[in-house]
Amino acid sequence: MQSAQTKITISIGDQLLTLKRGKETLRSYPVSTSRFGVGTEEGSFKTPTGRFRVAKKIGRDAPTGTIFRSRVPLGPDDPLPATDDLVMSRIIWLDGLEEHNANTRERFIYIHGTKHENKIGSPASHGCIRMRNSDVIELFELIDEETPVLIHE
Repeated sequence: MQSAQTKITISIGDQLLTLKRGKETLRSYPVSTSRFGVGTEEGSFKTPTGRFRVAKKIGRDAPTGTIFRSRVPLGPDDPLPATDDLVMSRIIWLDGLEEHNANTRERFIYIHGTKHENKIGSPASHGCIRMRNSDVIELFELIDEETPVLIHE
């Protein structure tokens, strides 16, 4: 069990996710937030800001590059989802803790892996926080459900 002081901070301006324990930086990873900007409106494809918690971790033992549809790993013979914004490797599902971002869980805002690793470091997602597959797997192992998350511009 991680200490209660472990927390994730995501800077939209820097396209950077930082994992800290107290004042110590444990890891920093480049990310990709929404290409549609910042916001919390349903259907906006925007990245929400404010205080969150890790509501659920999905995909613990899935192989790197596993594609998820509706949070279920696809099998080798399953058709690919009809989207270019694939959710891959791991899902870290966020829950908003403030009135303005309380719909985050229902909007299915995740930290997840992507097939668009070449776009990591610039805004390119549909609202989620995209990470390189190897990075999201490492982060997944370093955090617990309930880990606090702060997303700021």
